[in-house]
Amino acid sequence: MTKFVFYKRDGVYYGFRETGHTGFGEEGDDILCAALSAMTMLLINAIEVSFASDVEYTIDDDSADITFFARGALSEFESDEKKRFAVSGAMYAFYLQINDLLEEYYDYIDVSEVEE
Repeated sequence: MTKFVFYKRDGVYYGFRETGHTGFGEEGDDILCAALSAMTMLLINAIEVSFASDVEYTIDDDSADITFFARGALSEFESDEKKRFAVSGAMYAFYLQINDLLEEYYDYIDVSEVEE
């Protein structure tokens, strides 16, 4: 199972931790795991490159453990309101997409959130 813990402050999503393999298919042929990986890398690249916002992340390929923080979604880290809106919007879209997948793949994905 792949578990997501989303971090938010004042209702704004700014990070997550993603752990474990989904177990939906055989290793190397798991389409659900591949979809999650592609979505995660799209988010990282969009925020870091397209929005030119600082991100912190670690990826452990062996354990499939990913930790990601885009503090540019928070006003205390980013003064540019437009950039903050873009970063927080991307994070929220990612959260919504993971929850959409959860509806169909609830045996393979778990989602929780922490309000700080």
